[in-house]
Amino acid sequence: MSDTPYTPPKVWKWEQANGGEFASINRPIAGATHDKDLPAGKHPFQLYSLATPNGVKVTVMFEELLAAGHKDAEYDAWLISIGDGDQFGSGFVGVNPNSKIPALLDRSGAEPVRVFESGSILLHLAEKFGAFLPKEGAARTETLNWLFWQMGSAPYLGGGFGHFYAYAPEKWQYPIDRFTMETKRQLDVLDRQLAEHAFIAGSEYSIADIAIWPWYGQLVLGRNYGDAAEFLDAESYKHVVRWAKAIDARPAVQRGRMVNRSFGDLHMQLHERHDAGDFETRTQDKLEPAAE
Repeated sequence: MSDTPYTPPKVWKWEQANGGEFASINRPIAGATHDKDLPAGKHPFQLYSLATPNGVKVTVMFEELLAAGHKDAEYDAWLISIGDGDQFGSGFVGVNPNSKIPALLDRSGAEPVRVFESGSILLHLAEKFGAFLPKEGAARTETLNWLFWQMGSAPYLGGGFGHFYAYAPEKWQYPIDRFTMETKRQLDVLDRQLAEHAFIAGSEYSIADIAIWPWYGQLVLGRNYGDAAEFLDAESYKHVVRWAKAIDARPAVQRGRMVNRSFGDLHMQLHERHDAGDFETRTQDKLEPAAE
């Protein structure tokens, strides 16, 4: 590890090697890098995503809506390979000018509506179907409080702790300590809330849980950033662990985790989802042997 202090230049200049594991897809400018149309299926909702925590939020939401009987929530989920730069194709940029997954095209109305940012997608779907979000009053506000808490807090977990602990080209104590402290503070915030409530925003399962679980629930279950759960002493946040296990046991959550997943165990990878039957017939453990 380098022990030479870094002196920032007066004007920063982009060096393409910057960024560690993600150097090939990080750049300081927006916009498309190439022309590429997005595929489209038959359902009202077209989702373009990857099973990162932000992507899992939306696929869980769709699967929960379908499980709750909202048949009009059928969707096509298309894999966006961010390592290959799919998010910089012209079609994707047209749906999300920020070039981040997930991105949704809602074709259920007279005109297609683009929806980007995972929190916005959850809110859009909750309001459209009248589900997983109280309609009014203090309960609605409390749910939105926690939805936006996640949107503001998770960058410190992912881009902060996760990056420097698991992905940076070298281990540096200062940023790891800095973001570990903040991540543990956030886990304590959740633990105190869940000590008094079954779910994040109260007694009912909501988009607050759907937003927070892929980040913090999977973290304490040992699924994010290698051995981070042990490093963070995740078991000590007993109320978060109780909640994380309860959410993990939901069949819709188990299905949502699989959609647009291109890593890990083959039986958990459903690269594209176009029909409920795909979970039984189109996972990679079913497809890859046939391709050999």
